[in-house]
Amino acid sequence: MVILRKRIAGVSPAALERFARRARRAAGVRGEVNILVTGDAEVRRLNRRFRHKDKPTDVLSFPAIDLHCAGDIAISASTAARNARRLGHTTAYELKILLLHGMLHLSGHDHESDQGEMARKEGRLRRALGLSASLLERASARNGRLAREGRPR
Repeated sequence: MVILRKRIAGVSPAALERFARRARRAAGVRGEVNILVTGDAEVRRLNRRFRHKDKPTDVLSFPAIDLHCAGDIAISASTAARNARRLGHTTAYELKILLLHGMLHLSGHDHESDQGEMARKEGRLRRALGLSASLLERASARNGRLAREGRPR
């Protein structure tokens, strides 16, 4: 189920639901996934409450313990729109990239501790689903650029 709390030009719940089904299958997620597309403030509250990080982020994933539900994904439409503008594509396209990333987390991947396994899988699935640079590839490129430029990450 997709809930759009923020209206986004060119994005319909039905189209996002169709892509979510494809991404769920590709990532090997079993069970239903609930997707909330909202603003920075709500994602920040969720991030603070569940991850103890008092800042907005682009996507959060919450695995479920129910066998019929794989979990929930929360995406900040505001952050997605900013990323899309910066990267030169539509917010709808950015939402797909974030959805795939969230699905991989629901399938058990954790890029903070898996020595690049999630990044490699995300790259393969991104190409299979017709998406450009994955979230992890973009972060890696950005961090490398900042390190070369001598700026803090």
